[in-house]
This record gives sequence, C-alpha cells and structure tokens, in this order.
Amino acid sequence: MRLSQMLFVTLRDDPADAEIPSHKLLLRAGYIRRIGAGIYAYLPFMWRVLQKVSQIVREEMNAINGQETLLPQLQPSELWKESGRWDTYTKAEGIMFAFTDRREQEVALGPTHEEVITYIARDMIRSYRQLPQTLYQIQTKFRDEIRPRFGLMRGREFIMKDAYSFHPDEESLKKTYQDMYVAYSNILRRSGLQFRAVEADSGAIGGSGSTEFMVLAEAGEDEVLYTEDGKYAANVEKAVSLPIDPETSPFTICEKRETPGTETIEKLCNFLKCSPTSVVKNVLYQVTYDNGMTVLILVSIRGDQEVNEVKLINELTKLAGDYNAKTILSLSVPDTDAQKKWTAKPLPLGYIAPNIADDYIQSVKDIAPKFLRLVDKTAVELKNFVTGANESSFHLVGANWDKDIKSPNNIVDIRKSRPGDRAVHDPEQIIQSARGIEAGHIFQLGTKYSEIMGATYTNEQGEEKPLVMGCYGVGVSRLAQAAVEQSYDKDGIIWPVAIAPYHAIVTVPNINDAQQMEAAEKLYAELNSSGIETLLDDRNERAGVKFKDADLIGIPYRIVTGKALANGKVEVVQRASKKAQEIAIEEVVSTIKKWVEEAIK
Repeated sequence: MRLSQMLFVTLRDDPADAEIPSHKLLLRAGYIRRIGAGIYAYLPFMWRVLQKVSQIVREEMNAINGQETLLPQLQPSELWKESGRWDTYTKAEGIMFAFTDRREQEVALGPTHEEVITYIARDMIRSYRQLPQTLYQIQTKFRDEIRPRFGLMRGREFIMKDAYSFHPDEESLKKTYQDMYVAYSNILRRSGLQFRAVEADSGAIGGSGSTEFMVLAEAGEDEVLYTEDGKYAANVEKAVSLPIDPETSPFTICEKRETPGTETIEKLCNFLKCSPTSVVKNVLYQVTYDNGMTVLILVSIRGDQEVNEVKLINELTKLAGDYNAKTILSLSVPDTDAQKKWTAKPLPLGYIAPNIADDYIQSVKDIAPKFLRLVDKTAVELKNFVTGANESSFHLVGANWDKDIKSPNNIVDIRKSRPGDRAVHDPEQIIQSARGIEAGHIFQLGTKYSEIMGATYTNEQGEEKPLVMGCYGVGVSRLAQAAVEQSYDKDGIIWPVAIAPYHAIVTVPNINDAQQMEAAEKLYAELNSSGIETLLDDRNERAGVKFKDADLIGIPYRIVTGKALANGKVEVVQRASKKAQEIAIEEVVSTIKKWVEEAIK
C-alpha cells in the first residue's frame, strides 16, 4: 500500500483523554479514533493488526477441533432470566446494554454468550454420541462500563473470541480445558507477547476453576502474584499464601483499657506499643441479595491484613441460600446514610469487637436481624490479642477466643495475599508481584448453566444427564493494545512482527529523486510479491517527518532508498533494536524474508 493513498494522519502531541502509553500511541499513530466514551473506530492499520490476531486465534482454535460459528449479538431476556443472570448483569454488575424493543420485549446486546450457546445445545445435542463439541466465534461484544478507559483495554464495544465446549463428564471437560490452555499459550506466544498463565477467580461467569492469561506490562490493571520457582501464579483476587508469622503479644491478662483517639490500627498500635499482628480488627460490610434482603457482615481479620473483597463476595454468594436468595446485587462498607436505615443506636466505630450485640440492628423489613460474623484464619490463630471493646475509646487487650470472646463458627480465608508472603506449596518461596493485562480467560463451567437451563443428553445407559460445559475467551482488540503496552519506546510503537500491520516500509527521502523512487518502486514490488507485506512512503514530506512516522507506527523493518544507493545499497533499520545496516539492493528481499520467517516461527 502506498502511504500517499492511505487515510493516514498522525498526531505530534498526546491526546488529552489518553492515560496509558498504548492508548496514546494508538491514537497518535492513526490506528484508532475515539467516537464516544469507550467507543472506537478501528482505522486501516488497526484493522490489519486485528485481522492478524484473529487469524492466529482462528488457527489455534481449529487445531483443537473448534468449529467456528456466529451467534446473535441481540439476545432475548428470557434466556438470561432462565440462567438467573438477568438481574446480575442489568442491576448488580449493570454491565449489560438492555432495553425494550417496539414489541415491548426485553432484549440486550450480548456481553457474553453462555445462555445463547446453552440454548442451542439444549435444542441440538441429544446423545453422548454427539459429544464432545467445541464451538467458537470472533465477534463484537458490548459492556456498559461505568468508567470506560485506556482505549481498547476497557471499552464498551470490543472484539472477542469466545468458545464453548460440551462434554459428557468432567474428564472430557478437563481434556478440552488443557487443550485450550495450550492453544491460548500458543496464541500469545505466536503474537510475540510475554505472558503468564495464572489461577483466577471465576466471577460472574461461574464454574469450578479458571485460568487467566496475563500479558505482562507495567500499566496492567491486574496484579499477578507468583513464585520464582515457576510453580505458582495467581491473580491477586484468587491468590492464596501464608502471611508472615505474628509477633508474640505483649499482653498476658485480658482487661479493658481506655484507648482514646485510636480508631485506626496505626494509632492503636502506637498507643499500646504493640504489633498490628497482635490485633483483631473488625470490618463492617453490608450486602444486598437479589431478593432485596440486606445483611450486615462483620469480618474479623488480623490487624496487618486486608480483606479481599472478591473472596468475600464468593463466601457471601455461597451463603445466599441461607437468606432465600440466589446471588448478590451489591457489597459495600455502609456509610453514615446507609447506617441510619438499620442502626438502632450509634455504632462504636473504630472500637467494634467480634461479639458486638445484634441489638444494634433495628427491626426493619428486608434487613437481617443478626450480624453475619466471618472470621479470617489469620485472626483465629491469635492469642492474647487486642480488639475493640464495643465502647468508644476502649479496647480489650490480652483477649482469647472461647475464654473472652466466643469462638467463631464461620472461619474463612478472605485475606488479600500480597508480595512478601510465603508460598503455600513451599514456604521457602517468597511471593513476588507483577502487573498484567488480562488477554484471555478459560473456565471450567461444569453443569452450572446446563442444569438450570435444562440442557441434557442421554448417556450410554439411557439416562438423561446435564451437559458438562467449559467456556474460553480471548480479547482480540485488548490483546492488540496489550502488545503495544508491552513494547514501545519514546519514539513510538514496536510491533511484534507476527501482528504488525505491515512487515516493512520502504521510505523515500526525496520523491523528486528519480533514482530513489526507481529503487523504492522496485523493492516495494519485489517485497510484496515475495510475501513480505510492505508499505511505500511516497508522500511529499521531508525525510525527517517520514522517519518519525515510521518509528511512531512501529513497522518492524524500514528500508531507506537514500545516500547508500550510490554504492548499490539501501539502509535497513530494525525498529525493535534501532540497528541500522547497509544491504545490497539485490539482497534486501531475501534478508527481510529470512528475518520475518524467523520472527514468526
């Protein structure tokens, strides 16, 4: 393609609304244009990148017997109500674009397709002889993000590959899950990205287990915890670890002490001259379930630890049935206004104990009359600890479970793992941290959707059984931007060769120089005919402008028909290393072809 004929406009300054390097560079280099909040146009360069990523994805899916399909973006609410996720996606998470059509029917733009594919399987799969099956699509998805940001990283419209598999049993599912693990690793490797596969929380998708594929980058929204031995890696939301050992408490007798102005752990420990590892802090939350019931939760945890709210949500979801509910609509720390709706008397905030009385909760419709008390394992193990005394400006010191405070019934692991912790599999291994961008996620769904939606098959014994399912997603547009976030410099993008919009660019310093243009036209034609996707910068611009643009758009190899022509050579610059060398014109095609083939093995 001739650059003079392309819709090609670059920006010299960073756009005001762009926050991270990849977002700035894609806008500046003319790859994307913002149309609205979280809505972007993919311009010609970007579309070529997305096509290449999609083709790699397609090849890896086909290699494991995936069957490509295309599912409707517009989905009826009935399917989502069958699965029980309509309220979750339209009210709780609120990320689904839902509306009423002119026939007064509720419909939505699909953020995901579990319901649709389960409906198809229910209608078409009858026997074990048809199993297993894997279907996939590459399509636009829609999610009504509250804060769309970072360009294609968190948009309201994006391109995704989603796949779904159906099995007669868990063994079959695990085989496909492992095949997907390999396929996803291949996708990222072939795309030229550094990545880490990590254990992950299944979130609203659900299922028994999941793995995220994180592209490593400093601007990543996710924190990945891992060990140097390579035997453990997890998203911080899912991670488990061993905290540092608590210090021995300086208190040996249980007594109530006046501790004015000690509402925080730091102030309390400074006042009592003790370690936060000797403190049981008590954090108040309130959860609202899908049936309208609000429950007050008191989480007791060691003073130096933080609550992992994803783990907390998972525990509360498990307990939904105790309140005649199915799922959670919201979780929050109740502010003053929220407290007014249910408190019978002022709470001793900052001085609450694990045994605070239930009579702080007034009798109100749709408010559970008792606190749900959850105690993290780190707090259960403490002896002679410090905690609130349920009276402002007072704490208990030297307290013990059973003896001074009733032992907890609900013992859970809801602490947030962090760097410096010890690994569970080997306490000698210290947990490390890295930032990552989630580019892919695979789930073992089990029978979550098939049971509730009645998708069954008949086994060899003639028994009707629910289909066992898996689902697998790759963010195609997100992966493309993640590649930029991982690889750029002060001059612009450095595309991996496999997904670069073009492999090479022939730059003509002076288009009025007949010798330069002749050599450029010849190389441009020969490179393209040999399978090297090549641009020709034949614009009537200064050489410096052309060089800057070539660096900005990140084409892997730049060929300059300049002064070296006098010696029968051209200058070839490798974008990644900025290494420049003069190569004989007759050797350019074979040299670039060799470099490209080696880069995309």
